[in-house]
Amino acid sequence: MNRRVRAFVFPVVLVPSLLLPAPGPAADGGCPDIAAPRVVAVGDVHGAYDSLVTILRFAGLVDAKGKWAGGKAHLVQTGDLLDRGKDTRKVLDLLIRLEGEARKAGGRVHALLGNHEVMNMLGDLRYLNAEEYESFRTPDSEALRDAFLRSALDRARQSARSAGQAFDEGAFRSKFLAEVPPGLVERTQAFSTEGRYGKWLRQRPVVTKVNGVVFVHGGLTPEVAALGCEAINAQVGRELTDDCKPSGTSCLAKTRQDPLTTLAAGENGPLWYRGLAKDDESILAPQVDQVLQSLGARAVVVGHSVTGTGRIQARFGGRVIGIDVGMGDVYGGNLAALEVGADGSFTALYPDRREELARPAAAAARAAPGRAPAGYSRVFANASR
Repeated sequence: MNRRVRAFVFPVVLVPSLLLPAPGPAADGGCPDIAAPRVVAVGDVHGAYDSLVTILRFAGLVDAKGKWAGGKAHLVQTGDLLDRGKDTRKVLDLLIRLEGEARKAGGRVHALLGNHEVMNMLGDLRYLNAEEYESFRTPDSEALRDAFLRSALDRARQSARSAGQAFDEGAFRSKFLAEVPPGLVERTQAFSTEGRYGKWLRQRPVVTKVNGVVFVHGGLTPEVAALGCEAINAQVGRELTDDCKPSGTSCLAKTRQDPLTTLAAGENGPLWYRGLAKDDESILAPQVDQVLQSLGARAVVVGHSVTGTGRIQARFGGRVIGIDVGMGDVYGGNLAALEVGADGSFTALYPDRREELARPAAAAARAAPGRAPAGYSRVFANASR
């Protein structure tokens, strides 16, 4: 897949009033260990609303009406709510609501960022299900699209005139209408820095630690882990907002311009890295040890990389657990969640059974904290700047 992010430009240009500074994620003090009586972690959703609700029900976190029923339990969702499926708006609304309901009951919802959330914030809509636009459509959608068309026509006409080029208004209009269905403008506004979903997503952390277990969407290299949770969350938050303090320039614009050099969208960043889920265990084990030591954790739970079996996958002696079982229809609609007990136990939850997983094995060797293996990529060596 071509990893170069392609920004969808015109809605951003035409709605400057919406591109205001948004607050970054709240600092979490390095990498604090949040204590919880019970933790349930769910992997990539990709718009599979019905499947997500089914999982939350058999995990005992919501009741038959979809209301929070988990008491003081903590739900961790490891990102990728968006794309592929058609019900991403319903998924977002559900988690936003459960976040408040859980807190009132003494529980928590930790919704983490995934790479597909970042792709949407950067304007890369290649994996967006076209049916989703209907959920954003209103009675005013046609009029709003027409207003955007007129503005786009004026700018394109002026640009052609300045360049001394002919301008085919009919061709431009046809292309615009084909590429901008009703509802797209409203969705773009909703995901802007001050839109309902864009603002909420930009306040999500990338990594969190609960009961001694680190949760992250893609994975962590030793170099990125050495930054600590607070620095990782803060930097990705800056890269997705419009205010680059103290300069006041747009970090978001810089990220769009060169995404692969950022922590938010880089290949070895925490949202894209697949080594923990895919690389040879015998080779990568020392790096896993270093990651865990840097963050003071006993295991790392990741999504992003579909396990391929429809089941939760433990690697590195239980020190890495993959929970992206392929919930979306495109992957088979597999249903599973991971339960992390306060006693250190790990249990895979399925609709018809519970399977105890091995507790994390002791590390064979401990690497020096903060030191990357020799020859390891230095892409993020200065990531905390």
